Amino acid sequence: MVDSETRWRMVRKLRQKGPEPEVPISIRKATAQDLPQIKDIYNYFIRNTVVTFDEKPLDLGYWQEKLEVLDKFDLPFLVLCKGELNVIGFAFVAPWRQRSGYLKVVENSIYLSAAATGKKLGTKLLNELIRESKNVGVREIIAVIADRGADASIALHKKLGFQEQGHLAKIAVRFGKPIGSYLMSLNLGK
Repeated sequence: MVDSETRWRMVRKLRQKGPEPEVPISIRKATAQDLPQIKDIYNYFIRNTVVTFDEKPLDLGYWQEKLEVLDKFDLPFLVLCKGELNVIGFAFVAPWRQRSGYLKVVENSIYLSAAATGKKLGTKLLNELIRESKNVGVREIIAVIADRGADASIALHKKLGFQEQGHLAKIAVRFGKPIGSYLMSLNLGK
């Protein structure tokens, strides 16, 4: 246990140093080196929430394949980083359907670690994903959002112009309870 005099000496010393420098936040293209952190962020949501319909944690091979497929289709897969290498969120778009008529229609995914929530970083990341999607010729982004436990995601998508297109009730089961999805879309005018 630290006595009062020692504690105040430590406080004065810390005050003399000044505040810790802020670590910059950046958004960049995902790389293979980011995949272990992406896997950990997503697997947290699988284990602890109903916002994803995956039931078992996904391995690194799944994410390696995802990165390769998105690179092949020239679709954005972005990471939100604190500093150079600390991934605190990710977002990507993937083909909505395999039929050729849907070629420029994608579904988005966005996930943030606990360290990134409540700081408007989701807005920053989703805005960048929308911008990158426009740059590669995407016509429409579809968001499929769980109807329970995802209020922040629904609000974020609405804030950035996504329109609600429908509700699919009780289409999945998570943790023994039925859950549905809201469908939202953003037309990029292409």
